[in-house]
Order: sequence, then structure tokens, then C-alpha cells
Amino acid sequence: MHTILGAGGTIGIMLARELGMSGHKVRLVGRNPVLTEGASEVFRADLSDREKTLEAVSGSEVVYLLAGLKYDVQTWQLLWPRIMENSIEACKRANAKLLFFDNVYMYGKVSGCMTEETPYNPCSRKGEIRARIASRLLHEIKAGNLKGMIARCADFYGPLAKKGIPNILVFDRLARRKPALWLLSDAVPHSCTYIEDAARSLALLAATDAAWNQTWHVPTASNPPNGKAFIEMAARAFDLAPKYHVLSRPMLKVSGWFDSDIRESHEMLYQSDSDYLFDSSKFSNAFGVKPTSYEQGILQTALAKASARS
Repeated sequence: MHTILGAGGTIGIMLARELGMSGHKVRLVGRNPVLTEGASEVFRADLSDREKTLEAVSGSEVVYLLAGLKYDVQTWQLLWPRIMENSIEACKRANAKLLFFDNVYMYGKVSGCMTEETPYNPCSRKGEIRARIASRLLHEIKAGNLKGMIARCADFYGPLAKKGIPNILVFDRLARRKPALWLLSDAVPHSCTYIEDAARSLALLAATDAAWNQTWHVPTASNPPNGKAFIEMAARAFDLAPKYHVLSRPMLKVSGWFDSDIRESHEMLYQSDSDYLFDSSKFSNAFGVKPTSYEQGILQTALAKASARS
């Protein structure tokens, strides 16, 4: 049994499909799980509840921790450490392997490329929390208490992505014939992971014995475009003029007075004012997998968004 904790998001849905196609039995776990393609069963659980998490993981061979929480630092401080502890304990009791799908907040502001060897140096409260829970899992792995893995991605985008920043600011707006938006600077390169590459890579990593007890960056195209070039490619795919606005810090601060998500994102703006470069060459070298190019990924996302609006 392969169990997906926090299975309601796009990655969870796509991962279930990948695992089902490989012949695995898949259990979806969440507050309100819905049976989707590739899954064989669902289990209702609050992952901050220890007993429910133990029950959800029972009988599992591989567990994927994909949980997403409300984008609120107080919620993260309260629930993320508890969810990680519950997941670790449940996997230890079930003798299951644990794959944690993570972001890059714990790295903080990096000069150069982010790699799996980049030290944790968070410069945000959310980054401090992510560093804490990732370190907790790595400690258990190093101690030999369980077999685990961390897989990380950059900002993601793609046809089915709902919450990725490029989808919200660029594709969703262009699909409505509105000018795109970009954060702080359209002149610096910004890596983005194509969501389908991320889902496929998790299934491949979990199926590879030698991949466990390591950290991996999922396949992400190199030489990322800057905001101007990204929007130009997207607008061309929609057959539109590349009209857009760059949102400044003062504009975002004012917007944050009325929108809690924008307010909570303010401390993460360091990711947008300088180069944001995500290196996944370790994965490509190990598996011979070529990431989806930005040209192809942007085209496919735009076509899907346009089709959904027609």
C-alpha cells in the first residue's frame, strides 16, 4: 500500500494516478479525501491527530507527506511540527518508508544555485519552520530509525496547478484577457518546476531503492527565463500582447491589509528580488530524465487554461 498524506492537492492527485498506473494500491488521506484516478481507497484523518495518523498509515509500505496548510505562520508553527512527528512515528510503527515533499524556504536567500547541498539558512519565519521539520526527519534517517527521503521543488506551474504563483499571476489572468502580474522584478531569472515533472519524479524516486535516505531536487529546467521573458512566452501561447504589471513592495504591503495570503507572502519576497536558481542536475544525472522545457511547459499550461475557458 502506498499512502498519500494530504492527498487533496494537485500533486497528490497526479501522484495517485502515477502510482495506480504502476500497479500500486493507493490510499488517499485527508480531512475530506475524494477517490480519484489511480486510488483504491480513502481515509479521513486530521494529520495533527496522532492516533488518526497512526491508523491512516497502518499497513503502508511507502508514505508520501504532501500536506498543505493554510498559509499562515501561526498555523504552521502550531501544526507542522506535530504533523511531522505524527508522520514519523506512524511510519516507524508500520515499518513504512517516508517521502517528504518539501519546498526551498529553509535555504533562505541563496547566492548562486540552490542544490541538495545548500545549507539551511532561513531568513523568514516560515523558512525556520521548514528547516525545523526537515531537520527532524533527517535526524531520524541518520539515526537509522526509519528509511526516508526529502524531495524538493521550486515554485511550480502547469495545467492543473491551482496555487502556483505563475498560474495565479500569469496564466489565470491571461486566460481572462487581463494583464499578467509579476513580483518585484521582471529582470531576474526565476526557476519554476513543471508540476507533472514533480509528480512523476516522486513515483520514480519512491520506486528506486538507492534513492532513499537522501535529499533530491525534482526535475526543473535549467536556464530559467526572467519575468519578462516568461510572460512573453505565455502571452504568445494565448495569442495576446505581453501586457503586465510588476508589483512593488509598497503595493504588496497595501494589498496585504486586505488579503491575508498576500500579507503572509510578504516575508518571502526575497525570492523575487534577485536570481532564484534551482539546480536538479543530481536527479537528471541519476535517472537520465530531462525536465520539461519552459517553452513546452508554458505552451501546455496556456493551452489547457484557454481550453478550460472556452
